[in-house]
Amino acid sequence: MIETRELEHGYELAATLRFADVSVPQGGVLLLRGPSGSGKSTWLALAAGLLTPSAGKLLVAGQAVAALKGGQRDRWRAHCIGFLPQKLLLSEALSVADNLGLVFFAAGQAVDRAAIVATLDALGVAALADRKPAQLSVGQAQRVALARALLNQPRVLLVDEPTASLDDAACDAALALLQQGAAQTGATLVIATHDVRVVGALPEAQTLALGRPQTELAA
Repeated sequence: MIETRELEHGYELAATLRFADVSVPQGGVLLLRGPSGSGKSTWLALAAGLLTPSAGKLLVAGQAVAALKGGQRDRWRAHCIGFLPQKLLLSEALSVADNLGLVFFAAGQAVDRAAIVATLDALGVAALADRKPAQLSVGQAQRVALARALLNQPRVLLVDEPTASLDDAACDAALALLQQGAAQTGATLVIATHDVRVVGALPEAQTLALGRPQTELAA
C-alpha cells in the first residue's frame, strides 16, 4: 500500500513540489499524470526512497520511508521496491541472467539462479538468459527489465513512462505486461505517464494529477 499526507519536496533554487494526498491499497493501481516538469519522476523517487520528503507523510508498503537511513533504506528498497525506469539501464557488459543477478547483490543475498530462470520464464524470455542486452529487441529488453524489477517479489512496482514512443499495439502489450507482472506478486502498481492511452486502458486506476510548478523542474 501507499499513503501520503501533505507530501512536499523542494529543490534548491526551485519551486517546492506539493502533492495531493493519496491512499492506494495493496495490489491497487495509481497513475501519476502530468506534463514534463510536473514532478512525476520526483514522486516516484520519493516512493522508492531515492529522495527524502521535505515535509509530509509518506508510507510505502507500510514503512515510513523518511525514517529509514543509509544502508537500512537501501536494503528496504532492494526487498520491497521494483523499479522500471523509462531508460531500462541494462548493463551491456552482462548477460540477461547476470543483469538480474544484480538484484540479489543489492539485497545482500546469494544469487538465486533458479529464481532468475523462473522469473524470466514467467515473462516468456527464459531462452534469452545468456544473451547480452544488445542482442535483444526493444520488446525483449522491456520484458527483461520488468523481470529484474519483479525478481525480489516487490510490494510496490514503480514504472516511469512505459509507453513513451510506442505505437498503439506496443502500448497495449506493455500495459498488459505490467499488469501481469504486478499481479504475479500482488504488488501495488504505480505508473507515471502523460499518455492518455494509459488512462483509457486502466479505467479502474486511481489518478494523481500533477500540474507544472512555477519554476521548471525536470520530470
